[in-house]
Amino acid sequence: MRKVALGSVLVLLGLLALGSLYLLFWPVPINPLAWESPPIPAYTGPYASNQRLAAFERVSIGGFHGPEAMAVDREGRLYAATEEGWIVRLDPDGTNPTPWVDTGGRPLGMAFDSGGTMYVADPVRGLVTVSPHGEVRVVADEADGIPIRYADDLDLADDGRVYLSDASTRFFPPRWDFFRASQLEIMEHEGTGRLLEYDPATGRATTLASGLVFANGVAVSHDQRSVLVNETGSYRVLRVWRDGPRRGEVEPLIDGLPGFPDNITRGSDGRYWVALFGPRIALLDQLSGRPFLRKVIQRFPEAMSPKPIHYGHVIAVDDWGRVVADLQDPAGGFRGLTSALEVPGWLYLGSITEPTAARVRWDPGPAPGGL
Repeated sequence: MRKVALGSVLVLLGLLALGSLYLLFWPVPINPLAWESPPIPAYTGPYASNQRLAAFERVSIGGFHGPEAMAVDREGRLYAATEEGWIVRLDPDGTNPTPWVDTGGRPLGMAFDSGGTMYVADPVRGLVTVSPHGEVRVVADEADGIPIRYADDLDLADDGRVYLSDASTRFFPPRWDFFRASQLEIMEHEGTGRLLEYDPATGRATTLASGLVFANGVAVSHDQRSVLVNETGSYRVLRVWRDGPRRGEVEPLIDGLPGFPDNITRGSDGRYWVALFGPRIALLDQLSGRPFLRKVIQRFPEAMSPKPIHYGHVIAVDDWGRVVADLQDPAGGFRGLTSALEVPGWLYLGSITEPTAARVRWDPGPAPGGL
């Protein structure tokens, strides 16, 4: 009996030793860097808890899934990018979803130029255009000799130049799925994301800003002088100057957000709508200065890794980074919230996972500060 008991103990010790070696030394895809996470703001003041987003209503996208972003054309028709690769068009009142074009990839951010051509950020294909007649063409798949690995969102300036986020040049689909790639970029925190500028006149894409930790939503400022880009992994919105002696300079517009900023869109009266994918995860912030432990976490089964919290949250900020509107749904009824698009009377919501889009009534009124 003693020999059996001793053998069992030795087996257990051996398993524990193997487990320890695995947690300490098994190769993982990230090489984390230490950084200092800003404090998590409380749900008070400009972020005071409310139910203003809970009154959303669902909007059919014709049986497709994952309307990550939405756009509107000059005629007021709405468009939803879907997981299946189709862009779905809806009537101005949000009804009659109709498959418009199959991009052959996974469309994310979308915007129209003055001639009715749609530009699409596609993490599988790069920067894509769709003509008014539905012809799909890749116009840029590299910038400065570096492949566009994870085209995420875009916006157009009045002069026709396109600003595109390349979320990560290190972690990207199809090598990893979309969500896993974002997790790895954020956990590593090296900052391999970029903001690109594409000039239709030359057909070239160049890098306007780099070193971003999961570069995400993009919006050209109302005055056209700069571009706002969401840096998801650092919980902030950055301003990047477009032209002149400050071209390429980067400065924070708003920092220390309570959640992970996804897309950003221009609204009325000088507003910019920022969709927060979910609240910040305290454990990740606590490990921001401990890269070795972040590496250890990557060796745990995926089921044990930190998961996003379902909490609906959309804010609007002005050109000074002040929060001028805040809509929340603590129950997180519309999950995977990624974008908010303002049209007269409504705020349309996108999601990376839901089988529908959504919308909530919105009466803008004047923004604070005289905007």
